[in-house]
Amino acid sequence: MQDPIIIVPYDPQWPILFSDLGNSIRNALGDIAVRIDHIGSTSIPNLSAKPIIDVQISIRSFEENDKIEKALNKIGFYHKINDTDKSQLYYREMPGSRRTHIHIRRWGTWPEVFSLLFRDYMRCHPEDCKIYEDKKLELAEKYRNNRGLYVESKSLIIWNIMKRADMWSQEIGWYPKKSDK
Repeated sequence: MQDPIIIVPYDPQWPILFSDLGNSIRNALGDIAVRIDHIGSTSIPNLSAKPIIDVQISIRSFEENDKIEKALNKIGFYHKINDTDKSQLYYREMPGSRRTHIHIRRWGTWPEVFSLLFRDYMRCHPEDCKIYEDKKLELAEKYRNNRGLYVESKSLIIWNIMKRADMWSQEIGWYPKKSDK
């Protein structure tokens, strides 16, 4: 059985947890990682979220998978092989550790940039954060024990927000700024 979906108020410790984790990842991967970024809802100040730190590691290619896997295993993460998203490598925490999702994506690809644009847009648009938060809370209540339906049901609001994020990105000339780590 899956863990229930629980949304909690924003925790100012989340950026600190990411920072510590990001430093460990940077030390483990070195230059293999082009970027290491805090993504997902815990990266957006004042947004309620599932208390899971999402990390995006941007790499040039998947050719160094063995090195990446060995390095991440050493710091407590395992490759979740049955991930259906072929645009990424997905890592999770070892059992008994703090819940963490690590998404390894090719640098400059749509999935990599999508996460960064969504995060940066939401950080600058509290009105959309509130809309998104309200929808997440509603869906978490409705689909508390069905993660698949919860995620699927969020897609419409995410795409509506991304339409606005796309317009915003063009208005300000957005591009991914300096990596978090």
